[in-house]
Amino acid sequence: MCQDCITRVALSRRSLLRGATSATLSAGALFWAGRAAATASAEPAPTPDHVMNELVAGNTRHVRGVQTCTDFLANRAALAKGQHPLAIVLACADSRVAPEYVFDQAPGRLFTVRVAGNFVDVEGLASMEYAVDHLGVPVIVVLGHSSCGALTAAVGVEQNHTALPGHLSALTDQLSIPVRAALAGNPADPVAAAIRQNVVYSMERLANGPSIVATAVAAGKVKIVGGIYDLSTGGVALVSR
Repeated sequence: MCQDCITRVALSRRSLLRGATSATLSAGALFWAGRAAATASAEPAPTPDHVMNELVAGNTRHVRGVQTCTDFLANRAALAKGQHPLAIVLACADSRVAPEYVFDQAPGRLFTVRVAGNFVDVEGLASMEYAVDHLGVPVIVVLGHSSCGALTAAVGVEQNHTALPGHLSALTDQLSIPVRAALAGNPADPVAAAIRQNVVYSMERLANGPSIVATAVAAGKVKIVGGIYDLSTGGVALVSR
């Protein structure tokens, strides 16, 4: 992910958690409280730095077990009139990885695109193009996670020529390029390496492929950020392209 979008919020390049201060946490909570019944049209568009600040603070709360966005009635009326998400999150369909909880964000804050293996397909890209072009979302987070079943299966296919039932082979085919790239380095932990490489590959596809998203990235309107969610700790570690 493009790392310059988080420079001003003093984040570690290895973790979204390091460098988040108590002041940041308070600011994040106050920011949500102030937006509960407001629409984005009444406020200036958030900068990528501001968005990352919000996500960092939210993930820190999640790690600490302090979820603040639990009042789903607070902004329901406002959301019925339109959506103004702060970030797009391309995440795995895994039931243990819910972006709104990972980043402690209420409904309307995240535009999520989910598929097992968090890869970029045509339908997902079109969804992200809509969010960038029509909703003005300034940040895309490609979020992988530890112990990913889709990547584990894809590694098994490459290493052992495992046969998969039903349509599962169509899914692992989508992951074959980053998996092969990861395995080429003979990593000690092939699945962990594949999970990371898949995030990097998806980031590259979003930034460089012919699309509305890539055009916005080139124009400096959108930042792409990558991370891996640790199921054991709840923390999100950054991944660089």
